[in-house]
Amino acid sequence: EVLEVANDVEKELEAIFQEYEENCMRSSIKVLKAFQDNKVSTTDFNEITGYGYYDGGREKLEKIYAQIFGAEDAIVRPQIMSGTHALTISLFGLLKYGDTMISISGEPYDTLKSVIGLSGDSENSLIKHGIKYEQIELVNNDFDYEKIEERVKEGNIKLIEIQRSRGYSQRKSLTMDKIEKVISKVKAINKNIIVMVDNCYGEFVERTEPTQIGADLMVGSLIKNPGGGLAPIGGYIVGRKDCVERASFRLSAPGLGKEIGASLGLNQSLFQGLFLAPTVVAGALKGAIFAANIYEQLDFLVVPNGTEPRHDIIQAVTLKTPEAVIAFCQGIQAAAPVDSYVAPEPWEMPGYDAPVIMAAGAFVQGSSIELSADGPMKEPYAVYFQGGLTWYHAKLGILMSLQKLADKGIVKV
Repeated sequence: EVLEVANDVEKELEAIFQEYEENCMRSSIKVLKAFQDNKVSTTDFNEITGYGYYDGGREKLEKIYAQIFGAEDAIVRPQIMSGTHALTISLFGLLKYGDTMISISGEPYDTLKSVIGLSGDSENSLIKHGIKYEQIELVNNDFDYEKIEERVKEGNIKLIEIQRSRGYSQRKSLTMDKIEKVISKVKAINKNIIVMVDNCYGEFVERTEPTQIGADLMVGSLIKNPGGGLAPIGGYIVGRKDCVERASFRLSAPGLGKEIGASLGLNQSLFQGLFLAPTVVAGALKGAIFAANIYEQLDFLVVPNGTEPRHDIIQAVTLKTPEAVIAFCQGIQAAAPVDSYVAPEPWEMPGYDAPVIMAAGAFVQGSSIELSADGPMKEPYAVYFQGGLTWYHAKLGILMSLQKLADKGIVKV
């Protein structure tokens, strides 16, 4: 019965799948051209240790990232441990005592709250360092342009932060059109305000990236989209040269910046993962819209819905009960190539205000471009599904999640 439902849905999605393939082709050409323009060679994969001075492969990879994302400069390092770490480096590098930052996409992702000082009791938060924080809520999944323009005209803003993806919320991810519109309005009033975009989960989903439409800085994780499932660790920061330089001083030390930081033999994985990233992202998008259509037919709330355009790889499904969330995640885990024999349970994960369940039988721990699902154990009991190194594995994971729900009598197919 599960297979019959899946086959019917897949037939209905053929035209949309073709659109994803066409976008994958465009992105693949862009990536390939950047590799060729920068004359990538096998010598760029050589292992560099110690301080990492004169790491030609690392420097070339950063030029490629800058070219692909339409930026002046880039930092791409295994020393950046996560997307939150990349954001932290950037914020502490760009802001000083007395500066004001504003989130114009509402409440930031859970792990960034403790960085800012909105949760936890860290003496090392931005607020504890004398940096002022404000936020402007979204209105109907769009920016509150009027309120943003009024606040920008008041002055005393150093940095505006935009979170492209939804995090653990029911809002929709922000489109490039909306991000371009709000950046244009901000810059028309004060071109000196730094606009930084958290681009996690969004790379290669649309034709353009935030730094190509006016963002001064953009950050993300290599164990999400741009790592292509091969990057074992790392993050990136791309954008305006002066902004990247200031972030680099926070990553290493003032005066040293990008000059140090050995690649430790990881360059080949980072290059090859980036090369594969458009294809992997296309498969993840197919999996996301497939999941949306499956669960929408079973009367669950899904965001985005089964027909909406995609602006990141995440699919939210509101399952209504903790038992359903656990069953869904255990189905995803059961379809994994790694640790398929274990059953995930909710736990008190650092940086979150409620127990979180995570299903991720991945080759790289925590890699959310690989097949994964997670969610906080609180109302409305939504699960967030993403990734899949291949479309076929994403499809299998969704079928296993549905099978687990059917086995427990939570859904009827």
